[in-house]
Amino acid sequence: MNIQNNSAVSFHYKLTDDDGISIDSSEGKEPLAYLHGAGNIIPGLEKALEGKTTGDSLTVAVSAAEGYGEVQKELIQEVPKDAFQGIDSIELGMQFEAQTGQGGTVPVTVIAVTDDLVTVDGNHPLAGKNLNFDVTIEDVRKASEEELDHGHVHGVGGHEH
Repeated sequence: MNIQNNSAVSFHYKLTDDDGISIDSSEGKEPLAYLHGAGNIIPGLEKALEGKTTGDSLTVAVSAAEGYGEVQKELIQEVPKDAFQGIDSIELGMQFEAQTGQGGTVPVTVIAVTDDLVTVDGNHPLAGKNLNFDVTIEDVRKASEEELDHGHVHGVGGHEH
């Protein structure tokens, strides 16, 4: 069966940046399972997997725009240090949940700290980066009605982990 919308797909992958530095991998873990066409994985990778089948191996270069997007400058903000009440030491790389104007939250990462201000970045850590995937398709099957209703795959064996 070839990968198409409503296919339940599982694949192993290795993800590197343009310098060949490893970012993530499924090596030694279960393959990644997703529902094709449901937006479960980044658009550039999903497009490249369309039409592939079990056993196929491919290398996919995904631009930042087709991955986690370009860096959005408006998501980088300076916040007064006293907004972080109850936190003794704020350090680079720390992550927090910031409140949005719509009542939701967005994860932010601390990228700079001065005596009075903390600079946080709400961009995905991989925003602005080109991503290179080495992929091997492990399994392709028709998604179950329940998986289609839920919008995601329930694991390789058809059950949620």
